[in-house]
Amino acid sequence: MPKQIWCTFLCAAIIWSAAAVKLIPQAEAKTAAIKIGATVSLSGKYVEPSLKVQNAYRLWAKQINANDRLLGRPVELILYDDKSQARRCVQLYKKLIARDKVDLVLAPYGTPLTYKASEITEANGYVMIACTASGPQIWERGFKKIFGVYATADRYFIGYLDVIARRGFKTVGIIFGNNAFTRSAAEGARRWAKLFGLEVVFYKCFDDNFTKLEKLTSRALEIKPDGMLFCLYPPSGYAILKYLSKNKRRFNSMAFTIVPVFPNFYTRAGEIAEGVFGPSHWEPDPRLPFPGSQKFIKDFQQYTGTLPTYHSASAYTACQILTKAIGHIGSLNQDKIAVYIQARDTMTIMGRFKVDHHGRQVGHNPLLIQWQKGRKEIVYPTKLRTAEPVFQQPQESGSQ
Repeated sequence: MPKQIWCTFLCAAIIWSAAAVKLIPQAEAKTAAIKIGATVSLSGKYVEPSLKVQNAYRLWAKQINANDRLLGRPVELILYDDKSQARRCVQLYKKLIARDKVDLVLAPYGTPLTYKASEITEANGYVMIACTASGPQIWERGFKKIFGVYATADRYFIGYLDVIARRGFKTVGIIFGNNAFTRSAAEGARRWAKLFGLEVVFYKCFDDNFTKLEKLTSRALEIKPDGMLFCLYPPSGYAILKYLSKNKRRFNSMAFTIVPVFPNFYTRAGEIAEGVFGPSHWEPDPRLPFPGSQKFIKDFQQYTGTLPTYHSASAYTACQILTKAIGHIGSLNQDKIAVYIQARDTMTIMGRFKVDHHGRQVGHNPLLIQWQKGRKEIVYPTKLRTAEPVFQQPQESGSQ
């Protein structure tokens, strides 16, 4: 072979080899897992609802990887235990972004953790769908990439207050925990109570001290409000129910945040659970007309052996919205994902999803549930009702 031809062939071979070497990482990149990070609470006061969130995240990832994947790539969930602690949650989101270099983030459980975690994600340009947070202060900071799924906490008890006002009740009492979510729920309940013509005769805060909580509850029992609202996380809610049951006392009517939505609430709380109300963003009831809701109930039950709660449904909804956004824009570009979500007005397994220009959820409203004869029933709004609300006649309440 002439020397010139041999040199030409050799150069071409070298160029082809170099090009091939360069193409290998690109090909691998197309099939490399999309890393998605979040924290979950495996201990502490958020553990019960956070387990429902974690299971929904895992179910979604399992289904994505079993089907068309995301942009043709598998997803890898990286979940760390935040122990229900805001400081630890912040450290872990920094770790997810700086060390793990995740492509996407999901939200932790609850308003306090989401509020702090979103400071990190916003500063680093990541979209966060706050699927289990409802404190309105989250959307009062001018952030551009955090979007709510729940109605804000100040709207949680509209249904309960509306129902009791229509029944002729005149007074309400409110006990709430000293944190962002429960304060917002209590403040909103106080405002709406006045709008419904109800007098707030007892309004007290406590700091995770069960002894003080029992004393406040005892004082409220003496005042005898027609309706009693407890804005608390599950450990405190169960503590009050245990106290009432032990002393064989109860309020004429009472409503709690969070605890009544769990399928085992009646079994765990005992007879004191009868008649208890609670706000819920969604229920695992086949009569709800939302697209995909029945399939989600079935899939979640098969995956976990338990019924989902609204925490599960909202976490799964967040994943679905993220999936649709990425599929629509064809990339993981955070700015484009944010623009897509901002513009949505759509139906999900939970009902309507629509956010305002701050990212606050404005399309969704809570349901009101009540435990009746060992069953959880939807009693508000009327068009979704599975049973009529049940009440005792209002007592003569002291307005002191």
